[in-house]
Amino acid sequence: MNSDLLIHHQPLHAPHPSIVNSAVKRIHREMEVRDADTFFGRQQHYAMPMRGSLTKLTNDITAHSQTYNPYAMDAIFAKCMATIVFFVSLLIALMMLTSPAHAESRLKDIAAFEGVRDNLLMGYGLVVGLNGTGDKLKNNEFTSQSLIAFLERQGVNTRGTELKSKNIAAVTVTATLPPFSRSGGKINVSVSAMGDAKSLQGGTLLATALYGADGEVYAVAQGPISIAGYEASGSGATVTKGVPTNGFIADGGIIEREIQFALNKMSSLNIGLRNPDISTAKHLAEAINKHLGVDAAEMTDPGTVHLHVPIDYKDNVAKLLAEIEQVPVQTDQVAKVVIDEASGTVVMGENVRIDTVAVAQGNLVVKVEETQQVSQPNPLAPAGAQTVATTSTTISAEESKGKLGVLQHGASLRELVAGLNALGVGPRDLITILQTIKTAGALQAEIVAK
Repeated sequence: MNSDLLIHHQPLHAPHPSIVNSAVKRIHREMEVRDADTFFGRQQHYAMPMRGSLTKLTNDITAHSQTYNPYAMDAIFAKCMATIVFFVSLLIALMMLTSPAHAESRLKDIAAFEGVRDNLLMGYGLVVGLNGTGDKLKNNEFTSQSLIAFLERQGVNTRGTELKSKNIAAVTVTATLPPFSRSGGKINVSVSAMGDAKSLQGGTLLATALYGADGEVYAVAQGPISIAGYEASGSGATVTKGVPTNGFIADGGIIEREIQFALNKMSSLNIGLRNPDISTAKHLAEAINKHLGVDAAEMTDPGTVHLHVPIDYKDNVAKLLAEIEQVPVQTDQVAKVVIDEASGTVVMGENVRIDTVAVAQGNLVVKVEETQQVSQPNPLAPAGAQTVATTSTTISAEESKGKLGVLQHGASLRELVAGLNALGVGPRDLITILQTIKTAGALQAEIVAK
């Protein structure tokens, strides 16, 4: 692009429209990326017109005398690219410095406020309306006594008679009372058979009082039971899906008593971490103080942060908790490996590290096969020879070729998994290998076996 086509930041004195149109077309045709360097090199020139003022393109688009110098433009282009690379590198470095080194979670997801908790309820009741799948009264004395007591409350005297109903089952009823629940609210309840009932399908729970730990009645449950399984049986076979002796009643409990708790009158309260960790507790206190602008929170132990209610939130603690529960907190956890040997499940935390160690893994498979064979006497066998069944046993042993792998010092979780996968290690073998590495002192993590 010719230098005389550069735009000077001067007002345009109404040039002829044809001159302006010709200049614009010429700029679009000849301008290249490297021409942008003129913006950085010469502040009195611009590669594009500035918004708000029609700058002077040229007095006469045809009266130009300077010629295009490709070598000069190449030098300008190199300078421009060096500047761009510098600023992009600086931007990436700033992004890396400002990015968090650890994961952050909301306060409400990692901690609980003192007093804001669920309460467990439990009761004993009867389920009626079962299709012959209830308790056998002669085998379950408690069911028989409960049925007699229930009938007497209804004015029916059954003392001295033998009850043979198969449509009744004794059950335990459990529920959870959420915090700040109000009288008249509804809660879900779970129902579980206590006797030898085969299924609760189609049954209805009679009115059952639900008690708290203090022995007081907090809710009453009643209603038809829903189950997630079934059982069907015949003379020679039985099919069962799920657990038909467990069920639930959606909104089957009605709250009768409230738990009094004056949250807004508290002058201080404790915040308990669900996964106690001293670093997380420290970060939690710092995050709260930074958000409130005062030193109101202090760590008392790895699982507790004590919060003093600021004067601005006196008699309005609920508003304080609503504001700080969204505060992001940097979390940290102890390196831990959880092993469930029953299912062969292994779960490893992000911070698991190992020292340099060599691992060799090989499998020894012993296979025993038994085949039933029939031995019949040949035609020339003596009298009395009989056909007999014999067992042919074949034993084979196969040992796979073990591979030796070296895991370097400070290997991360990704590198550890990749290294063990390269050895062809399955979940069961992985459990043994991790325990052996821990025994060797090379695994820098706690192993929790379930």
